[in-house]
Amino acid sequence: MSGECPDTPPPPPPPPPPPLPPPPAPASSPKKKLYQTIACSRSAVEGNLTEACVLLAERESSFRKDLQWILVNKYVPSLIQDGPQCGLVALWMSTHLREPQLCVDMETVVQTALSRGYTAQGEMFSADDMALLAEEVCGCKAELLSGGIKGDNAAAVITHLWGRQPVLIPYDEDYNHEPCRRSGHRAHWAVASGVLLGVEQGSGRKEHTRPDPTLPWLYVAIDNSAPCPAGDTALKEVYVLAKQGKSLRYQLWSLDSIAKSNEQLRTMDPKRASDGTQYVVPLGGVEAGLAGRVVLLHTRMEGQQ
Repeated sequence: MSGECPDTPPPPPPPPPPPLPPPPAPASSPKKKLYQTIACSRSAVEGNLTEACVLLAERESSFRKDLQWILVNKYVPSLIQDGPQCGLVALWMSTHLREPQLCVDMETVVQTALSRGYTAQGEMFSADDMALLAEEVCGCKAELLSGGIKGDNAAAVITHLWGRQPVLIPYDEDYNHEPCRRSGHRAHWAVASGVLLGVEQGSGRKEHTRPDPTLPWLYVAIDNSAPCPAGDTALKEVYVLAKQGKSLRYQLWSLDSIAKSNEQLRTMDPKRASDGTQYVVPLGGVEAGLAGRVVLLHTRMEGQQ
């Protein structure tokens, strides 16, 4: 009998290598706000009167038929804000009305506000700081009104818009961007660039105006030579055309509604105040910084009057 050992079985195959780790997920961009998502599917309507006339046609039944209506507007471009930049965006829009024209990019507005200590996150809770910032980035005079949009201040706002110059207005913004009264918890900024005035028929206001071809009841001011009816007893109703950083579209608000919203800005939203984020708030809080205050930008330089 042979003494040889039987054949040794071959060793088992090595275990398979461990699976490779999954590829890293692509970096996700911050979730868009609803107003940003809506804006992505739309485009702004350009022109001094184009969108305004569409707005008026949609709301034609709400205007008194016994009044003569006169429209003035100077188009400002739209920009959707990124974070709490409503005031800075409103200012950027208004810079486009400077005469002679001045090209100011949004990053310049933001960085100037940050470097001057007017803001930490893009917020602007001080109309005084807004006026200073406007003068620096726009190179124009900024006139700060306080005491609310009434009386002489209301007349100044109307006259300024009649002259096709912008007004920066803080207010409480409702969910449809209309003015509301939330004690400042939804404080927001808009730029008004136009005005719609309802005056008594037969008050002699048709001079320096022309009928609108699409709305026979509407007259459009032709040039700056038409006298502004602010303070005239014939002036019965006033609306402003405004834009803000959460919509590409113009909005039409009664001057009374924006005045009431503006005058009651009192406190910051408690959720925002306690979220751990740093904000620049003036001494005296939101009320001292915004309530009853507006900024008139004199964008027409000397020699351009």
